[in-house]
Amino acid sequence: MALMEVKVPDIGDFDDVAVIEVLVKPGDKIAVDQSLITVESDKASMEIPSTAAGVVKELKVDVGSKVKEGSVVLMLEAEGGGAAAAPATQAPAPAPKADQAAAPAPAPAPAAAPASAAAASGPVDVKLPDIGDFKDVAVIEVLVKPGDTVTAEQSLITVESDKASMEIPSPSAGVLKELKVKVGDTVNVGDLIAVLEGAAGSTPAPAPSAAPAASSPAAAPSSAPAPASAPAASSAPSGASASAPAPHDPTAAPSGSLPHASPSVRKFARELGVPLDEVKGSGPKGRITQDDIQGFTRSVMSGAATTKAAAAARPAGGGGGGAGLDLLPWPKVDFTKFGPVERKDLSRIKKISGANLSRNWVMIPHVTNNDEADITELEAFRVSTNKENEKSGVKVTMLAFVIKAVVAALKKYPEFNASLDGDQLVYKQYFHIGFAADTPNGLVVPVLRDADKKGILQISTEMGELAKKARDGKLGAADMQGGCFSISSLGGIGGTHFTPIINAPEVAILGLSKSAMKPVWDGKQFVPRLTLPLSLSYDHRVIDGASAARFNAYLSQVLADYRRILL
Repeated sequence: MALMEVKVPDIGDFDDVAVIEVLVKPGDKIAVDQSLITVESDKASMEIPSTAAGVVKELKVDVGSKVKEGSVVLMLEAEGGGAAAAPATQAPAPAPKADQAAAPAPAPAPAAAPASAAAASGPVDVKLPDIGDFKDVAVIEVLVKPGDTVTAEQSLITVESDKASMEIPSPSAGVLKELKVKVGDTVNVGDLIAVLEGAAGSTPAPAPSAAPAASSPAAAPSSAPAPASAPAASSAPSGASASAPAPHDPTAAPSGSLPHASPSVRKFARELGVPLDEVKGSGPKGRITQDDIQGFTRSVMSGAATTKAAAAARPAGGGGGGAGLDLLPWPKVDFTKFGPVERKDLSRIKKISGANLSRNWVMIPHVTNNDEADITELEAFRVSTNKENEKSGVKVTMLAFVIKAVVAALKKYPEFNASLDGDQLVYKQYFHIGFAADTPNGLVVPVLRDADKKGILQISTEMGELAKKARDGKLGAADMQGGCFSISSLGGIGGTHFTPIINAPEVAILGLSKSAMKPVWDGKQFVPRLTLPLSLSYDHRVIDGASAARFNAYLSQVLADYRRILL
């Protein structure tokens, strides 16, 4: 038996990634391609497999270690001096008995491949295409059923992330033979969602699917001694119990290890300030999901749970139970005692936005400055412009003029076009303006990019396109990222003034209410003027009251006399 080093292979464009799980321990018998450790970058987590079969003699890493390509993971006593590779090329060759059990494993793969290839001569596997920077998106609607005839580009399912929902189209025409997903499932790029029959062409997807099936029998002999070693494993100090195939309890969280969660969930927890080690995971192997984070947040906000930090900070003998703010607990009422009720689940968008709004309102010291702009001439110009461009189909709204005016104000007062990052302000040299769009599923904020480089007609056209995508649930992640300043317009509904909540990490947001005719004194008499109420909420850590008043006053002047934009 030869002692060999098992190293980290090429894992792509990653350097110094953290080890978050150790899946084996010294003395374990492992098979080829069995996962040894789990590493995590800021973008992804992945398991590092073994390149050979044998017995683990020594671990060279532990939870929290940093590794990169070529780092030694462990020392392996390889059986037969590389016999692990022999079965793949020469199954009948005599090999040591320890490896002979693994040798028959690859045999079913070639047998399965022809069968799969024959079955795939007609059917086509429909897989989830690249839908952007999304992971574990939920299937919220299934639009077809087995037996349906579908056309190319016909929508099959609707998926929804924490930021957007979108329909997944069929890549070709045919008869739906089988659906592989249902409402509530989570899917990722490349996941099989349906099988079409009678479609032109086929896909070689079944071939790779035989490989994992073939590897499971190979791993079985190595995991057979697991029951005998289980008591020893339970007392081992390493993080071996997190996700090894069989030898360890998959639900036991190893002491001293990082919480079991994906990078996107970790980022979501950081944004909400949720301590991951206090959240109980409901996913496979105790993995923490986004729903777990949301549930924990709701429990804390309602007073049903308290974080350890909040409990430690609470004065001795003091009251509490109110979201860690020493408030009274949220009232629990049986509403059925007073009359009939109906319960409905919040939409996914409202659940996510609710948590973000709560965080923003609690963590940002909001102040709102109210002002009014005289838009009499500007409204007359808008109406005449729409008449002149009636044939083009482009309808100019007052919001388009406000966006352009806001850009002028942001250039004059750059602290409004900044974000707070620790003890520093990040001043942005671009002008991406978000505008709130009301949809049947809740409020979303698409972002109009480079508003400083576009005219009113182009802004109006792009706003219309983004608003339609929002209503249809087809906004992508890129459509809602990178905003510098947001505008929430209630002008089409009503109201005089309101306090919009800042969309972190921005430092200000502008609210527009319904314009109204008012008598205004011109020095000699009262004249009717159309006025637009402006409500500017700002982060008082970054912006003081005088700056906010100047910003709003300048914005009012620009809207009253649009020629100021040229200055």
